[in-house]
Amino acid sequence: MTTATSTITRKAAEARLDSAVTPERFAQGMTEFKTWMAAIEKNKDSFQRHYDEFTPDATDIATLKRYVEEHGVKMLVLGEDWCPDVWRGLPVASKIGEQSGMEVRLFLRDQNKDMMSEFLKQGEFESIPTLVLYDRDHRYLGHWIERADQANEEMGPLREILAGVERDTPAWEAARAKYTEKTWELAEGWRQAQVREVIALLREALS
Repeated sequence: MTTATSTITRKAAEARLDSAVTPERFAQGMTEFKTWMAAIEKNKDSFQRHYDEFTPDATDIATLKRYVEEHGVKMLVLGEDWCPDVWRGLPVASKIGEQSGMEVRLFLRDQNKDMMSEFLKQGEFESIPTLVLYDRDHRYLGHWIERADQANEEMGPLREILAGVERDTPAWEAARAKYTEKTWELAEGWRQAQVREVIALLREALS
């Protein structure tokens, strides 16, 4: 499987020795999807729909369980409630944590900018969701950013729906609705691809 450097940062990437993500700080994150839902204000319906519609592949869950049992793999997630990629990606992270026994800690990005600064996309952008993997000794394994490669590839043609349409017009609203409908049609494939990329990251980091 080919993975894009914009999406996944491997173990080979430098982990900061003075990381803000200490074990103590990690433990302060929200542990359950329902706690996240209570903490946010916007787009709860979209978060819940992604959570409800996502069914992890049984083989993927078995693989993740093995990494949890053998290496104590755990995950930090940074997100915000206004971001469509977070609506999809954070529920995926929560559900695979629940089903694999992986400890997952959820953080609001804008309240934790010091942590976000360690995992910038291309060293510049505060892209979310950001998923950061550690082992049981809190050693950094790598991180995953924003969306799966499959989503990036399939999203490109969808943007043509919006091309050349003037914003804040009835035509824009209609085009935006069509674009959103198409992303929902593709969402399950993107959710499954996210899990496969997380597994690929772990496989490389722990091989």
